[in-house]
Amino acid sequence: MDSYKAVIFDLDGTLLNTIDDITDSMNASLLQQGLEAYTVEDYKYFVGDGVDNLVKKLMKNRPGDDKVHAMIKAGYMAEYARRQHDKTKPYPGIMALLKRLNEQGILVNVLSNKPDPDTQTVIQYYFPQIRFANVCGKKPGYEVKPDPRSVLEMIDQMHLSKAEVLYVGDTYTDMMTAKNAGLSSVGVLWGFRKVEELMQGDAHYIIKHPKEILAILKEGIPHAA
Repeated sequence: MDSYKAVIFDLDGTLLNTIDDITDSMNASLLQQGLEAYTVEDYKYFVGDGVDNLVKKLMKNRPGDDKVHAMIKAGYMAEYARRQHDKTKPYPGIMALLKRLNEQGILVNVLSNKPDPDTQTVIQYYFPQIRFANVCGKKPGYEVKPDPRSVLEMIDQMHLSKAEVLYVGDTYTDMMTAKNAGLSSVGVLWGFRKVEELMQGDAHYIIKHPKEILAILKEGIPHAA
């Protein structure tokens, strides 16, 4: 039986529950500009497509020019740098899963639409004992997910075929990232979105607990020769 050799994880809503720190940081920036705050539930649907798109969604029905958008983004980045360890924590079962993957020799990767410096910081802070093959956030010159460029570069760096890599995330954007890269996708229900969205994204698997990923890996690659 052919088997998966690597897993690429989304970060926010998949490995880490970051929504409270994101909410607090962006609301602080909005208040600095005299704008009303949003709720945590609102942010669960605003996040996932990078900071620039987050600001655009927040300001969709509010007056404001590019300068205001830039000020809100800058304020958020400063606030998040200060708050990103306040309430964030790994989802239950994630740490055990990552340790098990390390033990089994499965390459562990992270790809986020969060800015790359923030992605690197939170991974180092929350998972210092985990070995990662690649950790990548949004970098200058790269499009955000669902653009597959970063995924394909990771696969090349690991010298693997697409069939040997499993992609795990919690949003439609993640499922489209996997589809655009030609990977099998796993949608998780402990994150920010609901099952209907993952089904709309044609997730190959939909799971309720991290340990279910181990069962998928054990089953091996579907339709392998």
